[in-house]
Amino acid sequence: MQYLKYFLTGMVALLLVTACGGPDRSDDLIVIDAGHGGHDCGAQCGGKQEKALVLQVVQKLRKEFKRKGYRVYLTRGNDTFLKLGERTRIADKMDAKVFISIHANAIADKSRFEAVEGIETYFLQKTRDARSQRVAARENAAVLQGTDALSKDVIIDSVLNGPKIVESNKLAIDVQHGIMRQVKSRYKDAVSGGVRPAPFYVLVGASRPSILVEVGYITNSKERSRLFTSAYQERIAKGIVEGVSRYLDNRQRDLGV
Repeated sequence: MQYLKYFLTGMVALLLVTACGGPDRSDDLIVIDAGHGGHDCGAQCGGKQEKALVLQVVQKLRKEFKRKGYRVYLTRGNDTFLKLGERTRIADKMDAKVFISIHANAIADKSRFEAVEGIETYFLQKTRDARSQRVAARENAAVLQGTDALSKDVIIDSVLNGPKIVESNKLAIDVQHGIMRQVKSRYKDAVSGGVRPAPFYVLVGASRPSILVEVGYITNSKERSRLFTSAYQERIAKGIVEGVSRYLDNRQRDLGV
């Protein structure tokens, strides 16, 4: 009886420690993709390049996910370029819980550089929204060189049906909310561009919830200045992790796990 008493006491203590520390995330693998890389610099403005910025954000993001107990894999950890299929193929091969691609936005019209700003989160879907189409076209340019229009439509149509789209939408909503909560707690004037559907081909190949986060406009001087600071990047990272955690917790409840 005395042994049983000590055993039960120990088990209760262990459960309390686990509860206080939050859910066990050790089985949850997150694959994070830093957009562009290598010869593909992405957006450029004010002497800054998108490929460098997103790699910095991804490094912060990896650290934050690991701090919360997640396993993390980066599609690229240095200045290299990956083809379209390689990025999402990694997520599927490793059976990731979610796939997150990090990018920075830009516009071509210099007269509107200071007027357009905001953090946006996208999930894969066709759309008639001109803004979403424009952003997707810019991000897709490097990975779809030489692909004709018919092939592009076949690629996108092949994955638009099924639960992945619904779950990706839910993930995008939670992540956008998390980012804005973290960023606006310090930067009150931060702008939310919301959650948007768009035909990003980097999201096509993943058979799991997948989103693309545009962390801000590199063509906007205010956002560009913030984006290249460690403090701002850390808030974005914390917000993304917060959103992913909320999504996965809700998903477990929905499944009755």
